[in-house]
Amino acid sequence: MRRRLTLLVAAAMSLVLIAFLVPLALLLREVAADRATTAATSRVQSLTSLVATSDSRTLRPAVDQLNTADGPPVTVYLPDGTILGESASRSPGVQLAAIQGSITVDEDGGREILVAVQGLPQGTAVVRTFVEQADLSRGLQSAWLVLGLLGIVLLILGVVVADRLARTIVRPVDELAAVSHQLASGDLEARARPGGPAEVRAVASALNQLAARIRELVLQERESVADVSHRLRTPLTALRLDAESLRDPEDASRIGGHVETLEREVTALIEEARNRNAGPAACDAAQVVAERTAFWSVLAQDQERPMIIDVDPGPLPVAASKPDLAACLDALLGNVFAHTPEGTPYAVRLSAHHGGGALLVVEDQGPGFREAAVGARGASGAGSTGLGLDIARRTAESSGGSFTVTPAGQRGARILLELGPPGLAAR
Repeated sequence: MRRRLTLLVAAAMSLVLIAFLVPLALLLREVAADRATTAATSRVQSLTSLVATSDSRTLRPAVDQLNTADGPPVTVYLPDGTILGESASRSPGVQLAAIQGSITVDEDGGREILVAVQGLPQGTAVVRTFVEQADLSRGLQSAWLVLGLLGIVLLILGVVVADRLARTIVRPVDELAAVSHQLASGDLEARARPGGPAEVRAVASALNQLAARIRELVLQERESVADVSHRLRTPLTALRLDAESLRDPEDASRIGGHVETLEREVTALIEEARNRNAGPAACDAAQVVAERTAFWSVLAQDQERPMIIDVDPGPLPVAASKPDLAACLDALLGNVFAHTPEGTPYAVRLSAHHGGGALLVVEDQGPGFREAAVGARGASGAGSTGLGLDIARRTAESSGGSFTVTPAGQRGARILLELGPPGLAAR
């Protein structure tokens, strides 16, 4: 924008300078020619009184003396055919001046000035001089050079001023763009400094109001999520009491463990909702995957599901929080157990990515996914909430990675999550 404004001003000034300097240059050319013509005419007219009152013998020394001075040579054509001064044949202009009176004739090499002296006994005498083209344009090149330099200086000055003015407009706009990017990246405290033209200041004020409103809504959402999560503690407490009242100690211990796990997840959800903007998220993917696969392996053994767990030794730091990555893997494995028959094998593989981060692969030999299951958020092909794959997708993309669903051979499904390294999270 700054460059365009500068070019626009430069183009406008160029047109103005051309419209001003070209007529001025032509005017200077006419002034220079008129000056030379006036000087030559005065030189010729200084002889007219002598021509009118003197004979050829008296007039010749005066003409010769005038031609010795600086200036164009003078020729006098007397009515009797005598030619005094510079030798020159009678041109058509001389003959016309003898009939019509004083005239000026422009020729290729210069300008012919002819002054008629009438009232002589034998007819009309003509005094002639010829001004060379060099004399007509004497000093014109210097004047044109000065005009050209003046135009260049004015153009440069105008461009510099336009660039300064453009900066006062573009700089606040660039600051607005920077603040917008900060807000988009999750920095809800970013604010624009009002500056520049009134319109830009109005946009900055509106952007600050929008940022404040977004921050208010996000805080309200976080508190609402925390409040809803906290309300789950009451039924969890009741469920814990029911589990402790079971007669079978083994069942009580097993259900109590599940309740404790669920309570930890609710607590983590509350903390995450209130501290989501505390700093960049990061965790050791190897540790999280090892913990969650060990948790699900108990159920896999009960359902006689063959499983392959291949986790590279850690640490494998990724740009995702531990609760988010755990929820992501739980959602994927939960789909395996919920939507495939018992005994269906599955595999979980975690490896380091060559560019940093990690690659997480979850695959099974079940019926695979329908198109609705990998589409929009909330869409499911098996009658569930349709949020599991979306949770995994958002976890991968928020870390700066990607999410891909492909068939696992002839049947089944293969989900590949590319988890970005800390510092490259796409908020």
